Amino acid sequence: MEREGGRKGKLQALEAHLEASRAQGAWTKFHRARSFVHKGRALERGIELFLLLNSLVAIMAITLIFLFLFREGVRALTAIPLDQFIGVRVVDYFSNEETFRYIWQPVGSSPKFSLIPLISGTFLVALPATLIASGFGIGCGLFLSEIAQPRLRELAKPFLELLAGIPTVVIGFFMLAIGADWIQRIFHTSYRLNALVGAIGVSCVIIPVIASLVEDVLHAVPREIREASYALGATRSQTVLFAILPYCSPGIAAAVILGMGRAIGETMIVVMATGNAAQVTFDIFKSVRTMTATIAGELGAVAQGSNEYYALFLVGSVLFTITFFMNFVTELILERVRKRLRM
Repeated sequence: MEREGGRKGKLQALEAHLEASRAQGAWTKFHRARSFVHKGRALERGIELFLLLNSLVAIMAITLIFLFLFREGVRALTAIPLDQFIGVRVVDYFSNEETFRYIWQPVGSSPKFSLIPLISGTFLVALPATLIASGFGIGCGLFLSEIAQPRLRELAKPFLELLAGIPTVVIGFFMLAIGADWIQRIFHTSYRLNALVGAIGVSCVIIPVIASLVEDVLHAVPREIREASYALGATRSQTVLFAILPYCSPGIAAAVILGMGRAIGETMIVVMATGNAAQVTFDIFKSVRTMTATIAGELGAVAQGSNEYYALFLVGSVLFTITFFMNFVTELILERVRKRLRM
């Protein structure tokens, strides 16, 4: 009896020891888990703070650039009469009559600061470039999203990304050395470097932008739209043309507008391929000069604090305003598309 009592006591003591060990182990695990959670929360807060600081720095940088650009540009409005930014009256050399002309000629004894040739030249390059790129970009995005097989899509996607990664100076040099000769032979143009040469070069830059955005928009179309069209007996082409494209047309329009904003802001291609002649024309086969080409070509050689210096900043302010407005409109349209897709 005494032996059995001793055994029971030992068993009870062993069980108590095991229970105490389990409790201690559970407490240790709980403590470790709580410590891990605290560390995770601290790390998450640190990441959130880091991202917040990055966002604030980016916003401050853009705001400071905006303020500096417009501060210098406003000085042009006080140093130069406002009517000179539209045009000036000059005496024609041959007829000896006074005419109103749009001239950008910031150097010389009588400088002229009309912005009309620069704005018209910018849009004479950007509009055809957007039209060319829209056809190829929308078609490419539509093909990758709705028609191409997965294997073909995997091969075509890197090529599109490679096109987006080509430096614009390479495209500009190609259009200057080779593309301009081809276009002159085909269209028999009087000017070797003209707005069409620049537009074709710029279109190569914005095709990947439009194609990627169009593909994303098409991928976001609800599956029910396609299934409903197929249920009514429509073919794939009919589904794409009459169901999918009308549904996501605002998103496609936003992609085109964003591509046009990219075309307006392009610099190197238009510097090398448009001829850089500041003239008001609607002929795409004539040489033109864009706002970006003017800033890039003249700002490095102009005297700081001169009227030309401030006029170039005014050109930059106009360019910034145009691109900002286009990006703002694009964001409004995309937000509308997002709300429509969430419904």
